[in-house]
Amino acid sequence: MNMRLRFAPSPTGYLHVGGARTAIFNWLIARKEGGVLVLRIEDTDRVRSSEEHTKVILDGLTWLGVDWDEGPFFQSEGIERHRADATRLLEEGKAYRDFTDMAAMRLEAKERGMHPSRVVREKMMDLGAEAAKQRAEAGEPFAIRLLVPDGETVFDDLVHGEMRFGNDDIDDLVILRSDGTPTYNLAVVSDDADMRITHVLRGDDHLSNAPKQVLLYRALGYPEPVFAHVPLILGSDGRKLSKRHGAMAVGDYADEGIVPEAMVNFLALLGWSPGDDRELMNRKELLGAFGMERLLKSASVFDMEKLEWLNGQHLDAYSDEELAKCLRGLLQEEESFCSELLDDVNWLSELLGVIKPRARKLDQLAEQARPFVCQDLHFDTKAVEKHLSRDPGAATQRLQGLYAAFGGADWTREGLEVSLRDLASQMEVGAGKLIHPLRVALTGNMASPGIFDVLYLLGRERSLIRIEDAVERIDLS
Repeated sequence: MNMRLRFAPSPTGYLHVGGARTAIFNWLIARKEGGVLVLRIEDTDRVRSSEEHTKVILDGLTWLGVDWDEGPFFQSEGIERHRADATRLLEEGKAYRDFTDMAAMRLEAKERGMHPSRVVREKMMDLGAEAAKQRAEAGEPFAIRLLVPDGETVFDDLVHGEMRFGNDDIDDLVILRSDGTPTYNLAVVSDDADMRITHVLRGDDHLSNAPKQVLLYRALGYPEPVFAHVPLILGSDGRKLSKRHGAMAVGDYADEGIVPEAMVNFLALLGWSPGDDRELMNRKELLGAFGMERLLKSASVFDMEKLEWLNGQHLDAYSDEELAKCLRGLLQEEESFCSELLDDVNWLSELLGVIKPRARKLDQLAEQARPFVCQDLHFDTKAVEKHLSRDPGAATQRLQGLYAAFGGADWTREGLEVSLRDLASQMEVGAGKLIHPLRVALTGNMASPGIFDVLYLLGRERSLIRIEDAVERIDLS
């Protein structure tokens, strides 16, 4: 039988990093083993589910490069099958009707020191199946509960090994609500059986659901899948990763300049090890090395610094053409963006050569590229105040001197450096006194690549225009 796995997100929120990791693990296994990956949207929570969240989840998977073989299927489409499974359990005496007022049952359970579901079972068993059927036929609303057998529930987990749960600690769980809607555990078991899922790989937060679902598989006579529960991703403080740690939707990381190859590499190493010291791995290498036998039992910490480092490494592997495409996508809304500059293959290569070493993320790359490919500068207020406005007379004199010196300079990095240092000598100031206001004039920023790289890449005409504009800015301030 072919291995069949599923990724089953709930469209009640965006695709977060924990869900993305689960999708990546399932995708890697399916692709390596020649199996099938099924995408199921678990939308039975009609109040909180939304089409917007579904779209964002699908977009996030597409960005990651996690493609699926079947689906997306929607859990709500199987509601009649869910009801039929619940009804069958009722008819076979493996479930019972619940007419109770749960508020009253909780109060009685507290007084008697019992679990509420056990009080419910006692009341319903005393009522008897025939009386319960008559009340149901009379139109009285009821829920359906699974009758949990005595003993314990035992199953194997590929990560944790043999798992044992005492059935006394498991509620007689509601499988069908009084309004006819299925609960999560029944819907999942019914869907997984219908979709012939052979392996369920998911986060440890679902481990508490596993014995309930195993009981349902066995009661319904469905084949049980192989379970693998991977440890949760933690924040730097050792707690479950959440928004307080800066956790974001996958799409937010994309917006901040993380590339999909880096995110897949990073998340694959949270809860799995290749068995050696490798950290930087492309998709092909991950597919070759990945296996469920090396899933880890211990939790992993989400380290943003490591993600950014991996991102920088993967960016280095991008071709100039790929990076140019990324820059176009990030800067295309800038009114003064000159996309045609990126068409000059040699100039593009020179530009990337000086800005790539200073960037770990695409947004940083775009920010550094902006002064070179956009006509309008974004001036940093602090840079202007420090190097232009603080001593406007000196800044004007130095920029005007540079304008004159560069007018007839040999426009090479070496020639430009000679011109600037000769001028500094004539003015009897250090070269830095000229470089700082010049950098602000050319880029609008306090920091940039080497100033002679900046001049060379901008070219004579654009450099001189920007120096002139900076002098005017000083005069107007």
